[in-house]
Amino acid sequence: MTPSRAEDLINKLIANKLSGDELTELLAGISNENEKQKYSDALEIYFNQLLRENRDEHE
Repeated sequence: MTPSRAEDLINKLIANKLSGDELTELLAGISNENEKQKYSDALEIYFNQLLRENRDEHE
């Protein structure tokens, strides 16, 4: 499945590979009521991945 633009921007932010224009886009997206849920979903995917990785390391 292709990541959404919100997921792409969140992943770039986490990897410290976000351009200035992309940062502006991300900030606009999280401030926009119509887009906010997409960014929330993208962050939830990332945090769930971290939880799975942490759980797998401790099993």
